[in-house]
Amino acid sequence: MPTTASTITRSPLEAINGLNPGDRRVLNENELAQRWGLSPKTLQRWRSEGRGPRYLKLSKRVSYPLESVIEFERSALHDSTSERAAR
Repeated sequence: MPTTASTITRSPLEAINGLNPGDRRVLNENELAQRWGLSPKTLQRWRSEGRGPRYLKLSKRVSYPLESVIEFERSALHDSTSERAAR
């Protein structure tokens, strides 16, 4: 049965809310660095400076909840070089 584009196209929030409890809801440092085209060292520096998305630290492992990543991406949106995007 062919699928339509409307069933494939979902907002990030819909994708998060549609996850089952066993599904991954976090990105590790390397995955987030790759998603944004940054070095993992940049994310490490941001954490020490208090910048970037909120993160979860369990023992020595750092993870970024997908909700925090998406929220940070939304807050970084700009309409022009002089104005942030309206929320």
